[in-house]
Amino acid sequence: MKIFHIPCLEDNYSYLIVDESTKEAAAVDPVEPEKVLQVSNSLGLTLKFVLTTHHHWDHAGGNEKIKELVPGIKVYGGSIDNVKGCTNAVENGDKVHLGADINVLALHTPCHTNGHISYYVTGKENEVPAVFTGDTLFIAGCGKFFEGTAEQMYQSLSVTLSSLPKPTLVYCGHEYTAKNLLFALTVEPDNLRIQQKLTWAQNQRQAGQPTIPSTIEEELETNPFMRADLPAIQAKVGRSSPVEALGELRKWKDNWRG
Repeated sequence: MKIFHIPCLEDNYSYLIVDESTKEAAAVDPVEPEKVLQVSNSLGLTLKFVLTTHHHWDHAGGNEKIKELVPGIKVYGGSIDNVKGCTNAVENGDKVHLGADINVLALHTPCHTNGHISYYVTGKENEVPAVFTGDTLFIAGCGKFFEGTAEQMYQSLSVTLSSLPKPTLVYCGHEYTAKNLLFALTVEPDNLRIQQKLTWAQNQRQAGQPTIPSTIEEELETNPFMRADLPAIQAKVGRSSPVEALGELRKWKDNWRG
């Protein structure tokens, strides 16, 4: 299994997931389909289907065009998310197969949108799995609660995604990492892992390189929204439960001008 980043728009990422033995590929959120196809063609791949994380235009806005460019391509999206161009609706627990070795598991991760889907991807036995989290989980952050509640985001982050194997690679929808880590430092100024990762992320960006992927383990160490269970963070935001703390952190972030 190979994964290729494709920067799109101002700060979005689309991705190609490739089964190396068959050269079959899936595109995640191909908002600029011509760009995605150019990369796919240059690598000699056959694009089989699209995985859409949610209905927002900067993720699903290329679906209709890619269907024109690749006749017969399947477009997967959440069953209750009204994804543009969707041909195959998926629900939590649904599975899709790519090539000889790749399995894709749909995980319902609502809040940013009601039907948001993250895609957990596994390859051969010895390969590290990956999860494509759209705008639910960012590196050191989470998406705005446009359609859902703190309870839903807590379930999505701290139950569904946190239960994945710790080495799982996290590929999210936007390049927000450095700013998110600056905010994380305001919540946990003494967290050495956040300090180290911020320095690394700033260096990556200065070199024109992505800060993605992260891992589930790194997120549990550095992402305040996945650390709302900690008494120290609850005390910091003046809340007594993980769900309330998560909701308060989101309010802080919404009003933060870093």
